[in-house]
Amino acid sequence: MKIGQFQHLTIKEKNTSGYILENSESENCFIPKIFAEDDWEIGSTVEVFVYQDDGVLKATTEIPLAQVGEFAVMKCIQNLPAGAFLDWGIIKDIFVPYKEQKGKMLEGKRYLIYVYIDEKTGLITGTNKYKRNPQYQNLSLKKGEKVDLLIAGESEIGWNVVINKKYLGLVYSSDVFKKLYPLSEEVGYIKSIREDGKIDVTLQPEGFENIDEFRKIILDKLTENYGLLYLSDKSTPEEIKEELGMSKKNFKKAIGGLYKDNMIEILEDKIRSK
Repeated sequence: MKIGQFQHLTIKEKNTSGYILENSESENCFIPKIFAEDDWEIGSTVEVFVYQDDGVLKATTEIPLAQVGEFAVMKCIQNLPAGAFLDWGIIKDIFVPYKEQKGKMLEGKRYLIYVYIDEKTGLITGTNKYKRNPQYQNLSLKKGEKVDLLIAGESEIGWNVVINKKYLGLVYSSDVFKKLYPLSEEVGYIKSIREDGKIDVTLQPEGFENIDEFRKIILDKLTENYGLLYLSDKSTPEEIKEELGMSKKNFKKAIGGLYKDNMIEILEDKIRSK
């Protein structure tokens, strides 16, 4: 039984309280009828999430914020001397032992949590103590790929992020062209994957093949400003970042393409729509 994950199981039995489900190895778990569908029949295959509740394997059709091996932002519901309970998105809260907390968790506050199986207890557990990736093997990520990011927090050289809920990465300060907030969601692009397991991410696509996004930003801003934008290739990177949220490199590529397509005029201190 894949604990802490979604899986397809077969309905083995039905009783007044719910259903007994089993996998191909005849391992069983129980799902209360409140989480079952009305059209379930014995012998049918259903997709459920399996978790533990007081030593008993149970299942639910609810969707947890994270499966085992994933990160998610969760709210602290209760903090006890032994640890904290956080809202996991399902009927059963997840437990974060005191030793797995960076600092004492406060009720009502949100935290970035990694879900794993504790080797000693065999229980699904949460932690907000995590380090850089070990060396990943056979990653499905590719350079330039668009990914979903969770902003973990700021570091001395940039922002730590979670990629597609699974991997830790870094956005260098030089690649940040907008205000970022811890625990917020962003879209990013894989910049490089190193042999030591570190993944670098940017917030903007790179290369001429991705320039359409920046052209649109500039055209939208021109429309907003009645056809004038007081930026040019002589503007500082800081001015461009403040006004458009992009690098000077991408700005110059974009206005070069717009000029070539006869969509703008480039003047000494501004650009103008045609």
